[in-house]
Amino acid sequence: MKCPICGKPASEHYRPFCSRRCADVDLAHWLRGDYRIPAEPVTDSDKEE
Repeated sequence: MKCPICGKPASEHYRPFCSRRCADVDLAHWLRGDYRIPAEPVTDSDKEE
């Protein structure tokens, strides 16, 4: 398995990442909102249902 951030072989300890650094980079992507699922905005009529 390769690290999804840098492509190096994954480490057993930080799996699926190769190092703590790559794990932290991935966490930063999540916290910034870089990983999102596109969706339609919720309207007031949707909230009532």
